[in-house]
Amino acid sequence: MANVSVYNMEGNEVGTMELNDAVFGVNVNEHLVHMAVVAQLANKRQGTQKAKTRSEVSGGGRKPWRQKGTGHARQGSTRAPQWTGGGIVFAPTPRDYTIRLNKKEKRAALKSALTSRVNENKFVVVDELKFDEIKTKNFKAVMDNLKVSRALVVLDSNDKNTVLSARNLPEVKTSFVNTINVYDILKYNTVVATKAAVASIEEVYA
Repeated sequence: MANVSVYNMEGNEVGTMELNDAVFGVNVNEHLVHMAVVAQLANKRQGTQKAKTRSEVSGGGRKPWRQKGTGHARQGSTRAPQWTGGGIVFAPTPRDYTIRLNKKEKRAALKSALTSRVNENKFVVVDELKFDEIKTKNFKAVMDNLKVSRALVVLDSNDKNTVLSARNLPEVKTSFVNTINVYDILKYNTVVATKAAVASIEEVYA
C-alpha cells in the first residue's frame, strides 16, 4: 500500500496515511481513461443545432420563370440552396451525442485516474479544510502553503465556507466524493483531498 504525507492548512506535515491499493494502486488502463473523458465531453453536448433544408423553408412553390427562352439558367424554386433565403444543403438536425460506459468501466477509469495522480506525486492529503468565514484570500493562502496552483479539491461534505471561499479562484475547483470524475482529475495539476474524503472514496470504490 502507498503511503502519503498528511498536511495541515499551514502546509506542515502532521503524519502519514496509508492508501488502499484497491483504489489508489490499480494497474492504470489508459484506454478506459480515454474512453471516460471522451464520453464525459460528448455527453455535455446539447445536440440542438438546427437549420432548415429546402423542403422546410417556407415559400418557393411556384417556378420563378419558364423553363426555356429567358436566357436565365433553369430554376424550379426560389428556396433552392443557391438562392438567398433558400434552404441549407445537408442542414444540421438535432441529435444525441451520448456515449455510454457501463458501471465497471466507469469505476475502473476513475481508479486509474486516481492511481496515476498518486504515482506522479500529485495527490495531496490535508487533515481538514475548515474556515471560520467566507474569504477567498484565506483559501488562497492554504493553496500557497501546500505549494499547489491548479487543483481539484475533494471534500467529504458540503462545507459552505470552504466551497464559497474557493469559488472565485479560477484555477481551483471543489468537488465532493460522489461528484468526482476522470476529466476533472486529469484537467487539474493536483488533487487535494481531506482525510475524510479519502476514507469515503475508499469506502465507495474499494
